[in-house]
Amino acid sequence: MDASAPYLTDQADDTAAGQVLGLLAGLANAAGWVITYWYVPVADVLVVWAVIEMVVRRLARKASAERMALELVPSQHFDPGLEEIFRRGVQLARASTSMPWWAPRRSKAVQIRLRADGSSPLRYRIEGPAGGERLLSITPFGPAVTVKRARPLVDKPREHVVRAEFVLRGKPTAPLRDVPLDPDPLQPLIDAVSDLRAELGDLAEIRLDIQRAPKWALRARRLQLMSDARRRERREAQRAARWVRQDATGIEDSVAWQLQQLVSGKQGGGGRRLVMPPVPRRVNPAEALGKLADDDHLVRVQLLVMCASNTQGRSQARLAQLQAAFDVFGGGSRWAMRGWRIGPWRLGADRWPSRRGFERRWTLGHCQPPRPNWVRLEELTGLLKPPTVHCRLPLLAGDLPTFEFDNPQLLLQGIYRGPDGRRRLVASYAKETLFEVGVGKAGGGKTERALAQAIGWAHAGGGLMFVDPHRDSWPRALPFLAHDALMERIALIDLNANGPAPQVSSWNPLGMHQGQVAHEVVEATADAYAAALGWDDASAPRALTILTASLAVLVAVNEAACQAGRPEDQATVFHVRALLTDPVFRAAALAGVQGRLDDEMRSWWQTVFPTLPLESFAVVLNPIARLAATPVTRAFLGQPAGRYNIRAAMDSKMIVWVCPGGNGPTDRLITALLARDLLRAVRSRRDTPEAQRVPFRPYFDELITLTGAAAETIASMFEDFRKYKVHVHGMTQLLARLPNQVRLSLVQNASTLASTAGSQSAIAPITAEWGDRPGPDIVASLDRFEHYMSLTVRGRRVGPVRITGPHLDEVFADYARPRQATALERAALARAGAESLDQLTTRATDQLGRVNRFVAQLAPTTPSAVRLQKKGYQ
Repeated sequence: MDASAPYLTDQADDTAAGQVLGLLAGLANAAGWVITYWYVPVADVLVVWAVIEMVVRRLARKASAERMALELVPSQHFDPGLEEIFRRGVQLARASTSMPWWAPRRSKAVQIRLRADGSSPLRYRIEGPAGGERLLSITPFGPAVTVKRARPLVDKPREHVVRAEFVLRGKPTAPLRDVPLDPDPLQPLIDAVSDLRAELGDLAEIRLDIQRAPKWALRARRLQLMSDARRRERREAQRAARWVRQDATGIEDSVAWQLQQLVSGKQGGGGRRLVMPPVPRRVNPAEALGKLADDDHLVRVQLLVMCASNTQGRSQARLAQLQAAFDVFGGGSRWAMRGWRIGPWRLGADRWPSRRGFERRWTLGHCQPPRPNWVRLEELTGLLKPPTVHCRLPLLAGDLPTFEFDNPQLLLQGIYRGPDGRRRLVASYAKETLFEVGVGKAGGGKTERALAQAIGWAHAGGGLMFVDPHRDSWPRALPFLAHDALMERIALIDLNANGPAPQVSSWNPLGMHQGQVAHEVVEATADAYAAALGWDDASAPRALTILTASLAVLVAVNEAACQAGRPEDQATVFHVRALLTDPVFRAAALAGVQGRLDDEMRSWWQTVFPTLPLESFAVVLNPIARLAATPVTRAFLGQPAGRYNIRAAMDSKMIVWVCPGGNGPTDRLITALLARDLLRAVRSRRDTPEAQRVPFRPYFDELITLTGAAAETIASMFEDFRKYKVHVHGMTQLLARLPNQVRLSLVQNASTLASTAGSQSAIAPITAEWGDRPGPDIVASLDRFEHYMSLTVRGRRVGPVRITGPHLDEVFADYARPRQATALERAALARAGAESLDQLTTRATDQLGRVNRFVAQLAPTTPSAVRLQKKGYQ
């Protein structure tokens, strides 16, 4: 071996040692420099971080400018399943990535906005990347939810605003509480904003941002959780080993163990027992990671809340209500408000330094929660859909307008008590309230509500007709209508003939002095008789033919009288008997109207009438005889030129109160005549352009009585009147007692369905229209004057909602004029042309002579008239 080798080896070792020492010295110098000049690298790091953050914010702001918004409007029967809601959550998570490649992660989010500002109980909006609009527009909810492009929301500044950010607290791997779908999970949030008042500037908005969880952050979190779990297991194993050793030592040192050794003779043998310490249990990843075990359907969320108001304290109270509402979702994990409370102050999103970041995220829609806030889509079930059928929505002023006195655009409906106990008069829009149906037991408040509505409509300048067979409504409404401005518009048609000197109005169903069309008058009167008497082409064809032919002749006579300027010489329905049984009168009448009858009608009188036997007239004359036997009906129908003109009343916004007087056979015939004349008058409005037709509202109390006389007529009203701006309101105790055609037309076309208390069987047809929400048992237990009703507002059905019926003495207390009630009744009778019953009866008795003289002057006897006398019908 070379002798210089050890020297070279030592020299190499010295060189390596020198290098190590030099490196250590360099590191020491560098560390000293860093310690001395620490601010230089810190400043460099801050500059780099600031530049990166500025670039990221600029890119995020640019990406946020390309967002879109959709509004979801659920139907009243929206009832999704868990699978549908879960699929919607998958859509939202997928749509959050529909951004350009350069967009920062904070801008890759979809935002759910729940907003209450007084326009609706809770508006549900989705905001996200413009690239995800097609994906989000088609929802798994189907046609039960309407998706429409939403306009940007611009809020007016409020004086008092509070902000809050909610983060997940508790065990990070534990899920939120599994909230059932019935009742709706959104119910606590809607209850929290149910007493919101738009007039005070109240506003509450919740924003939930959803984005896919970052993979690298999840892996790091899982490693940390597994390490923590293993560390806990090792600690538990060590603790258990210590306890085992302590227990073993304690047993060997105990007196009992020593005695056992003495008895067994094994003293001092073998020493202490060998104790096997427990082995740490293998950590189960599913138990340790919990909801973070799988990547599928795991998202990161950010929950921001803002409440505002123009009234001190209301925004803070609203935030406290929302905080309590989020407690419902708490389980192993819970939503908690971020920040610290120091005495009366809370350091949170409303304070520096968090407020600026909150405002930026709120404005731009960036998702940057201070905590991971990782949840699975199943935990967000309650927030991934709009309110469902299982949600009880409050009735806001935007849903149902507040009634305003003397406003012709509103129709009073009742009193609504809000969640905060406030009561307000609510109304529907008059142009949308086409037909109304009120059902319930006697004394439940149907008529009182109808009267309040009619009185409010009258004071607003509207015209109406109130038909009440029992007349109880007139004295009840009288004090509230006794105003000078209304007296000139009110007419009372009262056929009850009360008092020692009764006064009765007059009406000639065959009169032509008001410009009626001849064939319409004939048709209306004949149909009224047929409806009241149950005639049709199968059961009474000959009676219908005889009556129609007789009415055609008498109407032609009246037309001639009016053209001659002699309306006082017109015939009435009581002259049908003279036309059929008096050959002289018949011959003169036919001769005078030969040119006014068509060929077929003249041929019938010349060829068919002479062959009819006498007994064929009885079925036609008997109801007329009953009318003539009653002084009131004879006086009412026996005048040549009656004052009653419902077409003129409609066009001039009159208030007409009609009290037929009962429900006997004669009263039903009168009711049928009035109802058919109303149908004829309304249909005659076709001669007026639609824009010039004046709205008119007939109110029919006791529909059972009215439809018993004119079922087909009432049904036709509910089917046809909307076209002519005539809107019918009907009240009845039992919907099942109405004829089938009337009941079907009522329910089909009703804009408003209302029910007071009653038997469950009587109410069931109405609640069935509501899907038994509420059920018949709930409606049947209502107090007096309480109603459940559904209404039509802005083209949508509102309700059924519980409404207190208006009481006249409460709602219209300022309108009561009891001292002028007598004057109003006199004016109403005078406006209807009422005269003494005795005077009218005498005039009706003398009218046949006047008509005889007129037809005798109208045309002399002709050969054709002589031929009609051959049969000698006396």
